[in-house]
Amino acid sequence: MLMILPPLRERRAIDRLLSHFFHDHKITSFRQAIARLCTFYRLKRPRFEWYAYIDWGKTAGRTYEDGTIHLMHPEYWKRGRKYNSERQWVNMVYHEMGHYIYWVDAERKANAFAQNMVRGLNPQRR
Repeated sequence: MLMILPPLRERRAIDRLLSHFFHDHKITSFRQAIARLCTFYRLKRPRFEWYAYIDWGKTAGRTYEDGTIHLMHPEYWKRGRKYNSERQWVNMVYHEMGHYIYWVDAERKANAFAQNMVRGLNPQRR
């Protein structure tokens, strides 16, 4: 499956910002990382809600069809979890953003897909 991703330099910057947020809990780092992702994909920023635990501790993040993302805050992620590393938290954020990127604005994506599918099929028709 072919995926369009931000350039490597941009991905490194995003990853660095998420790591800073994991350690410092400064929300500006997190917002900048998400803003960079959303700018690349031309999407509006999702609404985030922070939790100590989700679904009785079984889930670390959840994305909803309305664009809301529930995440476990790194402060709670570090405490009392068997798997509590920075890398696992950052990967969880990427996972939830992947849901958001592929769910949001489905109508526009469907229209673009339909246009691209028929482009160049019949040169007589415009």
